[in-house]
Amino acid sequence: MNLIELIPIFIIIITCITSLMAFNNNALFQRYAFNVGAITRDKQYYRFITSAFLHADMMHLFFNMFTLYFFSRVIAAVYGVWLFLGLYLASVLAGNAFSFWLYQRRPSYTAIGASGGVSGVLFATVALAPLQTIYLYFIPVTSWIFATLYFAYSVAMMLKPRQGDNTGHSAHLGGAMCGMIFVAIFTPIAYLLQNKLYIGIMLLPLLYLAYEILINKKGR
Repeated sequence: MNLIELIPIFIIIITCITSLMAFNNNALFQRYAFNVGAITRDKQYYRFITSAFLHADMMHLFFNMFTLYFFSRVIAAVYGVWLFLGLYLASVLAGNAFSFWLYQRRPSYTAIGASGGVSGVLFATVALAPLQTIYLYFIPVTSWIFATLYFAYSVAMMLKPRQGDNTGHSAHLGGAMCGMIFVAIFTPIAYLLQNKLYIGIMLLPLLYLAYEILINKKGR
């Protein structure tokens, strides 16, 4: 087994172990979850990273690790395993940093999960190959169409939260943007220009979100 497979599997194993431990240990969960109050009040900045190694339940854990396993190999093969690792950790940080910026006046805001990191890896792959086919619940979907719909849905849920929706959409969006920025930095510009139309369409919901947050002050 080479590093391209070994490093992602190592992340998955560690995440599964820590998540399973926290399922039956509420003190562990509370100590390492992302919590705005604890970060602001107690300067517990480690929570920006440690929260990625906790999950709400087995289904949450399975889908995150399942997605990470398949898409990590693409990024590791194209950019190298160490850049993959950097992308994953940077996306975790970006997702939680975006959440912190949005909800810094809500000390009770708490989130867990590797979704920011997974989104970064997933959307880096989409930006790299927007015309590839991915399977959403076994349904084939062109990746740029999936990304556009996903962004639009996440933006809508952030701006008009639905009661009972416990999904960390801000972490997803922050991680996804980190993934796309990663591709913009480490991919030859000539290649990106070939896909500029699809990347531009994917970014439209994010531009709308920026307008609503920065200009209309919504979602905060």
